[in-house]
Amino acid sequence: MRFRIVCFSLLMLLCAGLSTALAQQTETTVPAVEKTTSQADVAMQRALDHYNNGKLNEAAGLLRGFVISQPDSDLIDQAYFYLARIHHDLDDPVSALDYLKQMAEKSQTPASILLQSELLLQMGDAVSAVDLLLQLDTQSWPLHQRQERYLLLAEGQLALDEQFKTLYFYQQALVVEGEKTPRDILARIYTLLSDRFNEADLAEAAFMYRDKPVAYLAKLQLGWRALAAGRKDLAQEWATAAIAAPAGFAYHEEALSLLSQVTDPTQLQRAIGVLLPLSGRYAAFGQRVKRGMQLALEEFRPYIPVRFIFRDTAGDETVAAQQVAELAISDRVMGIAGPLVGNAAQGAARRANQERIPLLTMSQREGLAASSLYVFRNSLTPQLQVKALIDYAMEELGFSKFGIMNPQTRQGEHFAELFREEIILRGGEIVAEQSYLTEQTDFRRQVRLLQGLNPNAADEEPAKNPDGSYVEEKEPPPFEALFVPDYADHISLIAPQLAFYGLEDVQLLGPSGWNDADLPRLTHQFVEGAIFTDGFFSHSSYPFVQEFVKRYFSQFDEEPTILEAQGYDIAGILLTLLNDSHVRSREDLRRAMAHLQDYPGVTGATRFDPLGEADKILFLLQVQNGTIVQIN
Repeated sequence: MRFRIVCFSLLMLLCAGLSTALAQQTETTVPAVEKTTSQADVAMQRALDHYNNGKLNEAAGLLRGFVISQPDSDLIDQAYFYLARIHHDLDDPVSALDYLKQMAEKSQTPASILLQSELLLQMGDAVSAVDLLLQLDTQSWPLHQRQERYLLLAEGQLALDEQFKTLYFYQQALVVEGEKTPRDILARIYTLLSDRFNEADLAEAAFMYRDKPVAYLAKLQLGWRALAAGRKDLAQEWATAAIAAPAGFAYHEEALSLLSQVTDPTQLQRAIGVLLPLSGRYAAFGQRVKRGMQLALEEFRPYIPVRFIFRDTAGDETVAAQQVAELAISDRVMGIAGPLVGNAAQGAARRANQERIPLLTMSQREGLAASSLYVFRNSLTPQLQVKALIDYAMEELGFSKFGIMNPQTRQGEHFAELFREEIILRGGEIVAEQSYLTEQTDFRRQVRLLQGLNPNAADEEPAKNPDGSYVEEKEPPPFEALFVPDYADHISLIAPQLAFYGLEDVQLLGPSGWNDADLPRLTHQFVEGAIFTDGFFSHSSYPFVQEFVKRYFSQFDEEPTILEAQGYDIAGILLTLLNDSHVRSREDLRRAMAHLQDYPGVTGATRFDPLGEADKILFLLQVQNGTIVQIN
């Protein structure tokens, strides 16, 4: 024992940087098992460093090597645990559970048990997850892990359709301090009460949890349902009861909003709130949208008495959320248009859901419409563009084989992924794919790989006929159409090289980034016949688009862009719906928007799908004789 202590001390001195001689002496006297333990520590630390830096695959490789090379290490169970965590993060619950099962029973920790329960829930085995969690003695557990257990139990009971048990465990999580704030948990309770509880259940919950936040949330829900049923007296009673919640109740403003809708004799005013970035870095975009909206308002004003109340978000998420509350509660508008910028739209969407006020945003941020029944989105999305292109290529042109050549940007890769998935879904084939750097100017390698050729082979001299002319030996392209999701400036570099390196007679397809009047001039004949799409085309043959462009040019002495067109259409949609005498409440407006069918907008005929996303007929454009024309 003394010998081992001396060796350990000498090893510590070595780490502190003592003399070389002493280090050599220590190296020769440390037993082999002690050296192995040190190597295990280093290997484990390297794996954890990769994990903490988000390099999951690299960490998994190191850990798998560790369990093979260090089966007797004291850290083996830690390695299994982190392998399980990594596979959980990689959405592979089966492998994650297998690694947890390798851990010795004595090594099980609260973290590993909670992870096992979460994995069982992911795999749809709520019964096993709940049984496991209920058997635990958690008195010695840290508070944050106790809270996590309650939340997992709530999820398990929810999966088992036990809404009252779910509510019980959410309430338990609410009173335990942990990583989730009371506001976060109350939001889950709010959704549970809204989605899973009928009026009788809500009344029972209000009684069971009286004087607790859950009771006030149940009363608030009862108030909204009474208002929707036209029972204003009952709605006022429930709203008054919800307002009586102690100071700090997270949904106090919503209770005030409900009460004001019931008791305010003026009711809602025929007005629309508009949230746009009118200052800051996005001000130029916001001003363009505002111009389009004002043009629509002037057109509708003689027979639709609706006001627009503009607010400047400056592109800020918090500001936008506050302005939604002000427009809903103080200004009492029927609905809200905007915001334009992603972060601001995200904050506005959350608050619009809380206030139950319809919001029609123009942001391209994913997931906004799906987040709430009250949020709709009218924007030119990648999904719409890909669908329009593939509809035409497969149904009108009869193509089935495609290639993709995309820039290595988030947008380029997203377009490529959507195109690939849609082609496969429709029974088509992606024959070849290549990507390129944004700063790249030479595309020989990508073009040759798309053709299935060796990019490193030298270019062969074409064969000649006896008269000295060249023999034309053209291999047919491996696909019928090539999708290139990039902008016109890059296309002007790519298109000529496609032809130069032999990839000719292929239909070129592109998104709205191709719609640049300078594209045919920059690329000459190399984009002749190319097809792309856009949400607005100022030279459209549609009479109503021509009239819009004419009116806009007359007022502002320039042609409108898609931003002005989007503003014009969003204003037109809301004004048209509010012109219906049956649309008297926010709920009426929400339903009218959900049932909108083919509104004849200058950005395309528009309706909203069940998630609230605009489903539009986009403009299909083609380069013909050096000019961009509409072909649909």
